[in-house]
Amino acid sequence: MKKFDSINVVPFIDIMLVLLAIVLTTSTFVAKGIIPLHLPKASAKQIKHLKFLNISIKKNGDIFLNKEKIAKDKLFEKLSLLPKKTAIAIREDKNSKFQFFVTILEMLKSMNFNNISIITKE
Repeated sequence: MKKFDSINVVPFIDIMLVLLAIVLTTSTFVAKGIIPLHLPKASAKQIKHLKFLNISIKKNGDIFLNKEKIAKDKLFEKLSLLPKKTAIAIREDKNSKFQFFVTILEMLKSMNFNNISIITKE
């Protein structure tokens, strides 16, 4: 009977390196999917085709609907055209006044939107 003095770990290391490469690549794509608060303008036609609606509030109180800067009264008009089951994500700059967030949240609740998420940084 032949004794084994060592274990060949080269195949194990190869598999671990491949798995590490997959994890790093995937995490990079996930991180780049976040929309920054300084958003470029987008056309309003895109809103009707989205399944997920983003509302961003900048430090100075500017409101963005997806990538389009919008006034509060116009936001109300656009939201009233959407189905009540639309998923909405709210992002707010950590240095902005909390009242901006509360105002938007009250508006959404008054319009009976229930699928609301608050996006935070880990």
